[in-house]
Amino acid sequence: MDCDRCSSAAVAYQAYSGQHLCDEHLSRSVRDRVRSRIREDDLLGEAEADDPQTWLIGLSGGKDSAVLGAILAETLGADRRVELRGIAVHEGIDGYRDESLEAARALAEQADIPLTERSFAETFDVRMDDVVEDDPKQMAACAYCGVFRRAILADVAESADADLLLTGHNLDDECETALMNLFEGDVDQMARHFDASLGPLDERADPGPHVPRAKPLRDVPEKEVALYARLDGLPAHITECPHAAESFRGEIQELMLDVEDRHPGTRHSVMAGYERLARLAAIDREAATTGRCEDCGRPSGNDRCRACELQAALSA
Repeated sequence: MDCDRCSSAAVAYQAYSGQHLCDEHLSRSVRDRVRSRIREDDLLGEAEADDPQTWLIGLSGGKDSAVLGAILAETLGADRRVELRGIAVHEGIDGYRDESLEAARALAEQADIPLTERSFAETFDVRMDDVVEDDPKQMAACAYCGVFRRAILADVAESADADLLLTGHNLDDECETALMNLFEGDVDQMARHFDASLGPLDERADPGPHVPRAKPLRDVPEKEVALYARLDGLPAHITECPHAAESFRGEIQELMLDVEDRHPGTRHSVMAGYERLARLAAIDREAATTGRCEDCGRPSGNDRCRACELQAALSA
């Protein structure tokens, strides 16, 4: 099958667009959507060469962060208005994270992005392998991991005086989150989702001490991200975390992919409608009060942040 845009052999079929694409046009399509998202969300704002912004990129070593880092480096690496930096987190998962970190280091070197590394062990005195063995709250491993990882990203972003924290969440990731919020009827979470990473920066609530986040890959399906990484020869450790467990998100993912397979374009439609709903929810929101955790000083809406609560439970 030939590419619908040229005479080269097609490597992918976009069911939602009805197009067969060759490697060059598939890669161009991904890059164009990332760059369009940067423009639509007005991420550069009023950045100037004499006062450059610092963009901190979460580099996990997986396909999503590798593609995000590579495209940002290609697009903005020579732009004097932006300084790109990377952050990689070691959760303490033997036989998994070490290989991922090697990939993150290779990508950072290839893209000429300075990389900072942090670990759960040095920050919280815990390792995920140990948490799984001794879980006082009987929660899924991902619940602990997500809280601790986000806390470290926030720490590094604040210490680097970053203007933006960017993560490699793709269309599938964001659609899953949207459906979870809709199914749970969590309007407040929709508003928080909008303010955290969906809306243009000038439409979001004041983040207070939080560094604003952005997800430039959120218009690109996961399979296209993976194919881009392979076609571009990017260093990426593509494997599932050994502690990943069945969860509500997993059920939502299966449902979403099944509907998408039978009705191509569903993910894009869900996100288009959800973003409008989230924007309305955000307009109707009450101003959130965000202070500092009394224990660690991180931004928190409570006296004690969730990371400190979990750390205390694990050490009890």
